[in-house]
Amino acid sequence: MNYKDKIFAVAPMMDWTDRHCRVFHRTLTRHAMPYTEMVTAQAIKHGDREKLLGFDRVEQPVALQLGGSDPLLLGEAAKIGEDFGYAEINLNVGCPSDRVQGGHFGACLMAEPQLVADCIAAMRSAVKIPVTVKCRIGIDDQDEEQGLQTFIETVAATGCETFIVHARKAWLQGLSPKENREIPPLNYDRVHRLKKSLPHLQIHLNGGLETVQQAMPHLDELDGVMLGRTAYHMPWILSDVDPLFAGVASPCLTRRDAVLAMIPYIDEHVSQGLFLHRITRHMLGLYHGQPGGRMWRQIISTEACKPGADSKVILRALDVVEAQAARQAA
Repeated sequence: MNYKDKIFAVAPMMDWTDRHCRVFHRTLTRHAMPYTEMVTAQAIKHGDREKLLGFDRVEQPVALQLGGSDPLLLGEAAKIGEDFGYAEINLNVGCPSDRVQGGHFGACLMAEPQLVADCIAAMRSAVKIPVTVKCRIGIDDQDEEQGLQTFIETVAATGCETFIVHARKAWLQGLSPKENREIPPLNYDRVHRLKKSLPHLQIHLNGGLETVQQAMPHLDELDGVMLGRTAYHMPWILSDVDPLFAGVASPCLTRRDAVLAMIPYIDEHVSQGLFLHRITRHMLGLYHGQPGGRMWRQIISTEACKPGADSKVILRALDVVEAQAARQAA
């Protein structure tokens, strides 16, 4: 099957998929779609927009995920995001955390499909770029069949065409966000049935996918897949994306290449006062499962947070990894 018309995305993850993480991921794939951490519409209206929304041009195309439930505010935030240069605006209707519920956004909005439709309509009227939704298959005691169908059909009536569906319910009481990613059972079949019932929509699958290859069979029927924590903790798997989805080589053919590709970026930002660990924390999993991987993590974790730390730290870690790999190969 030709996967060139399919989408592979890296999920929005709070405290993880910041601008430095996305730049690093771009050394491994040019064709995956990265998403920002969720940013609330309220923060964009009143906060430091450059700090919240600024990104490096190498990240493009990149999608901005918004949180909120006020159509007017979301419309304003979407337009600001478009003006910053984002390629897509995504509404979070999947996060189950207490803090997010307290702000009346995230997964709790699955109980209010018409409100979500109003939000999406306002966002779509404010921008020319695609507006998409990331949701669950349901919440709490909702019927996964009719509840999800009603939600998607109601929101799609606004003209929204793309839905990224985490194939688990979210339990808004009694489970932590971590437990909500692990305890509710995965129901991939429900997402496949959704696509069959609404073939004109773009339906992407999220949840429980651990490798690019594991995700591929779903693309026989669905339009895209999204990986989250596995892509973060074992980022080298992203080097499989471009060969499979675009028929081209990864930008970096070796882990060493990826490290060296980050050096100019690291030097630039450290020279501007950024602490090294703000960038290198996203690179800790690069040598996961490889000879020297433990030493890689140890050196970077210990040294990158020290005052004055610069790219020499990561180059030293690279030397240690390669020396250990050479010893094991001898």
